[in-house]
Amino acid sequence: MRGMFTSGVLDVFMENGIVFDGAIGVSAGATFGCNYKSRQPGRAIRYNKRFAGNWRYCSFRSLLLTGDMYGAKFCYDVLPKKLDYFDLDAYKNNPMEFYVVASDAITGKPVYKKLETCDDKDLTWMRASASMPLVSKPVKVDGFTLLDGGMTDSIPLEYFQSIGYEKNIVILTQPRSFIKKPNKMLGLMKLFLRKYPALVNAMAKRHEMYNKETEYIFNEEKKGSCLVLAPETSLGISRTEKNPDELERVYMEGRRTAERALPKVKEFLKDI
Repeated sequence: MRGMFTSGVLDVFMENGIVFDGAIGVSAGATFGCNYKSRQPGRAIRYNKRFAGNWRYCSFRSLLLTGDMYGAKFCYDVLPKKLDYFDLDAYKNNPMEFYVVASDAITGKPVYKKLETCDDKDLTWMRASASMPLVSKPVKVDGFTLLDGGMTDSIPLEYFQSIGYEKNIVILTQPRSFIKKPNKMLGLMKLFLRKYPALVNAMAKRHEMYNKETEYIFNEEKKGSCLVLAPETSLGISRTEKNPDELERVYMEGRRTAERALPKVKEFLKDI
């Protein structure tokens, strides 16, 4: 739910007519970022506040009954098709490319997928990108067995540059000073993910990967090829926060960050 910060940033961008040729999202950045392509400001904070307390959306009951803390059927079928409509036509008609990152459980490597229509298969890729280890079943799609993209590529700037995106805005949900430490849950992951040793190995090194990626993006920022937006301090919110007031607080912090940065953002994008 640190992704509520990202949602706040993106809503301000949409409200101010800021558009991009492409975007790439990881985990919550995928599930909330898709609303940028469908041009639906306010949708992510609205449905999260509305359904955060619904057991079908996120709960240990859902985990016990379905194997997923975030209920797959409810989150990726019932909610976007019946309860808070996801505009598929707007998504498909927007020329902006949208990619997600998932982690290949067999190889322990990131997999990148362009979602062109957000049909059921695309939504399965999105779910894979956001399927947190220990509280989600591996997702099988297109011959892959996948889990959360943040396990193998938390900040995919280098990938986006490799496919031609030369100027990028990077939205972080941790402050610039954040240094990731080794995962305290690694022992449990070794147990629950024992069928996927390459993925366990990736998780053992995840803090190193993340810290190298933040070093890279800040160096790229100094070169002028990217602009980084991040909260000033730790957001202090649980991954599975249910309190609507806390969701709103983090969302509004994202909005304030974007509003303060708007002149810099417009200056950065003016020659594109």
